[in-house]
Amino acid sequence: MTTDAILPPSRSVLHVAVLGTGLMGGPMARNIAAAGCQVSVWNRSPDKAFSLAGPGITPAADPAEAVQNASVIVTMLKDAGAIAEAMSVLPDAESVPGAPVCWLQMSTVGPADMPGLETLAARKGLTLIDAPVLGTRQPAEAGQLLVLAAGPDSTKEVVQPVLDAVGKATRWLDTAPGMATRLKLALNSWVFALTHGAAESLALARGLGLDPELVADTLRGGPLDTPFFQMKAQAMASGDFAPAFTIDNAVKDSALIVDAALKAGVKLDLAEAGLNRYRRVQDQGHGGADMAATFLA
Repeated sequence: MTTDAILPPSRSVLHVAVLGTGLMGGPMARNIAAAGCQVSVWNRSPDKAFSLAGPGITPAADPAEAVQNASVIVTMLKDAGAIAEAMSVLPDAESVPGAPVCWLQMSTVGPADMPGLETLAARKGLTLIDAPVLGTRQPAEAGQLLVLAAGPDSTKEVVQPVLDAVGKATRWLDTAPGMATRLKLALNSWVFALTHGAAESLALARGLGLDPELVADTLRGGPLDTPFFQMKAQAMASGDFAPAFTIDNAVKDSALIVDAALKAGVKLDLAEAGLNRYRRVQDQGHGGADMAATFLA
């Protein structure tokens, strides 16, 4: 099945195309369908899309097929290059009838990537909403992500059912794309600092002849404790690094943080050291493990 244009959206049922159905995109697609939307899905590894086939979800062979009849396109792909590659096969604006389709760009990219994505959206006749999410696989499965959004006010009514399906809350930051991506990098910098800090604390305890679980046990319930710390500390102490957010993705996002800081004239010693830690673990062959595997560095 092929299409030469993005067709006008149906008004009776919200049609959503999800491009990228990995650890995050797959659960998001299921939650969007469960909210009553008609969802088409595509992934570069086709089995990840076709495994989602069921009530409300239709796999597509390519992005152009996936966006047929879509009112909203969601991209949840690895990086700006993968996003551009997928979106480039869509028809250009002169082939698109009716009102522009909303493009919810929910992947984590860098500020330097935004101008290119905005240009691509304009060429394809799409209205771009910058909407990265804060959370990993478990919140994605539970529909409890925090959505950071920046885009025209006129798009909110159309895309809010999708955002409500995937997230516990949406924080609208601006009417133009960009601010959400910048905030996402600042928040990820904190997440990675917490993860590396936990890893080093537990590793030091082990090196000093202590049970690493003593660190988490002693902090539990106190002012320095957080649910995130306990979750990652348990993974580190048990050696269970089943991925909620992979080392490969942590390397990608850490590099985006360091690059953005460099361009902004901000020195981030912790972020640079953290990127080096993640790269060491990646070089050890643990790229598919959870980011808590920084403990192995």
